[in-house]
Amino acid sequence: MIHRQYSFRSTCLLLLCVAGLLGGVGGCQVSMNGQTLPSPYYLHDDVQYFPAGPEFKLPREAAALKAAQAEDRALRR
Repeated sequence: MIHRQYSFRSTCLLLLCVAGLLGGVGGCQVSMNGQTLPSPYYLHDDVQYFPAGPEFKLPREAAALKAAQAEDRALRR
């Protein structure tokens, strides 16, 4: 009886050590939206820089809408 309990404990300890080793070697990767994060090649990838663009993406369309609304108001008067 004592031998089986010791064997069970040693088996659990061995499995825990193997799981920890596999977790350390494999890393913490997750798949989000079809993309593996972090990439296994992140140390070798070039840095991509995208400069900040304008906050509002449609300034011409907004100006055209305001002009059309102003014209519509002028025609109604």
